[in-house]
Amino acid sequence: MAYDLKSVFYLDTSAEIAATTAGAGSAQLDLSAYIDPIARGRTKGTGLAIYKAHFVMSQASNAEPIDDGNTGSARVGLVAGAGTGDNATGVIALNSDIFNATNNLLVASYDFYGGKTADNTSAIMYNDLIMPSEKVPYVIVRDNVCLLYDLGEQMPTAHTISVRLECAQVTLDQATLNQLLRTQTV
Repeated sequence: MAYDLKSVFYLDTSAEIAATTAGAGSAQLDLSAYIDPIARGRTKGTGLAIYKAHFVMSQASNAEPIDDGNTGSARVGLVAGAGTGDNATGVIALNSDIFNATNNLLVASYDFYGGKTADNTSAIMYNDLIMPSEKVPYVIVRDNVCLLYDLGEQMPTAHTISVRLECAQVTLDQATLNQLLRTQTV
């Protein structure tokens, strides 16, 4: 797996958090064009290596930074093979373990705390929880990845969460492919 200019490309997706609405939402990114988990004869299977995930949260109305008076909080994650589709805030209920480090499908995640949330009385905070790396990327062998969020406290206005992935297609030997298929089962 080479993390270089010739191999790495970007994929992205975004989701809008509705104002004053409780619950979770999602945006699904179709990866089927980049992944082939079936080895055929001499042809090896391919996966999508995620080296970095760059998250941004902004005000939905104008894409500006979030007001320091924001009273919302959220946990955001990128989950391989979740298959939840695109869902508005409050439409889905997430498994309580979805953002845990023990979830083999969790690619990257972070917490957001607005400046005026009960959990934060200073500046807006982002707390990275899980992140892949250039040396040890997360290799996805499922046909989708979902940007998921769950609100701890409702957002006073609509916000947009977006993620840009630094990724590359990688060839996988049969043993590695089988291991990844076993660990990336929903």
